[in-house]
Amino acid sequence: MKLLKAKVKQRIEYLCKEITHIYENHSDKVLGDVTIKHLMGGMRGLKSMVCNTSFVDPYKGLFISGREIPEFSEKLPEEVFYLLCTGTFPNKEELEELKDELNQRAEIPQYLWTFMRDLPKEMHPMTMFNLGILAMEGLSVFKEKYESGLKKSEYWEYTLEDSLNLIAKLPALAAGIYRIHFLDNELIAHDDSLDWSGNLANMLGINTTHKSFADLVRLYLVLHCDHEGGNVSAFTARVVNSALSNIYYATSAGLNGLAGPLHGLANQECLRFIKRIHKKLGNTPSQKELHKYVLEVLNSGNIIPGYGHAVLRVTDPRFTAFSEFGDKHCSDSLYFQTVKNLFAVVPEILKTYKGGKITNPWPNVDAISGTLLYHYGMDHFDFYTVMFGISRTLGFCAQNTIARGLNQPIIRPKSVTNEWLKNFIGEMK
Repeated sequence: MKLLKAKVKQRIEYLCKEITHIYENHSDKVLGDVTIKHLMGGMRGLKSMVCNTSFVDPYKGLFISGREIPEFSEKLPEEVFYLLCTGTFPNKEELEELKDELNQRAEIPQYLWTFMRDLPKEMHPMTMFNLGILAMEGLSVFKEKYESGLKKSEYWEYTLEDSLNLIAKLPALAAGIYRIHFLDNELIAHDDSLDWSGNLANMLGINTTHKSFADLVRLYLVLHCDHEGGNVSAFTARVVNSALSNIYYATSAGLNGLAGPLHGLANQECLRFIKRIHKKLGNTPSQKELHKYVLEVLNSGNIIPGYGHAVLRVTDPRFTAFSEFGDKHCSDSLYFQTVKNLFAVVPEILKTYKGGKITNPWPNVDAISGTLLYHYGMDHFDFYTVMFGISRTLGFCAQNTIARGLNQPIIRPKSVTNEWLKNFIGEMK
């Protein structure tokens, strides 16, 4: 881990210099007004934190350390994690070191498998995944070092140490849950000759005939890895870690947020929508039939799953990347064809529906990702959020490692009451 630590240290030192300059010279500069709408609307769009791993441009989509999706969509998750942490892609030597580190840390404690097999079979796999992470909290090096007197300047090093230990174990943990929970089958051993995502694809044991499944897993883990610091899961993980709760606690907390239907469950809701279309219209619905069906859904007061985004105002580039993958590897999939046809129909409807009040009529990543997983045989929808969680943990770990290196304080915004607001509004009259 010598090379990675050196690069992370270098980035932290650079960011510290930037922060010191900004704070010393511009700490009183006003970024914008906080309105009552911000308070009542979930702080939507309110600039209230700094995240140096990634950001989302409303018209260009996700950037990781300043790089757009076409620049990293063909990379390995290990390379993207390196980019999240250091701001640069690893060279060959640095990548091999990181792969070796993850392989050496990949073994799951035996007590964890005993625990997993004793859990009720009806338990949601996301709950099992979360419990598995919490059950490994006792392995936290940060906690051990902190209890023995850890210097503040070393917080980031042991956050990174915990992060690597946790990330290394996620493929085996997730795949084991899939095989125990859904297949009642034996576990598949970790293979040091495979990369991180390749091991997940192999240990799932879902599709051994199509090599492109491993590439889909790779792409899925890359595209879902991070999405700024203000989304529910990333923000929750940051808040928890800001109290110096170790990365196991922080990741668990973030995953609890990810498990909600307005966040990580969205892709399976989109797939269920596709299935309902096929049940009603058959397996090859025309664009004309889809147009009519979409209007019926909207007129009944429901939304079109997978369309719209809190930040984006264009087609999500992650949707585009998955669409290109589908064109190349599974263009014959009937569900994928329906996704493509919906893309041709839905935005044009939403642009004018009810006077064109919808701010973003374009698809996000959830509109397509579940369809591709389903094509390769992952037909247990409840597991899709676990796949999302494996990927997003990369972002949790990178964000919190950097935050601890920058000695960012505990996150503690001020809340007010309705009475305070009424009094304030009265003063403004």
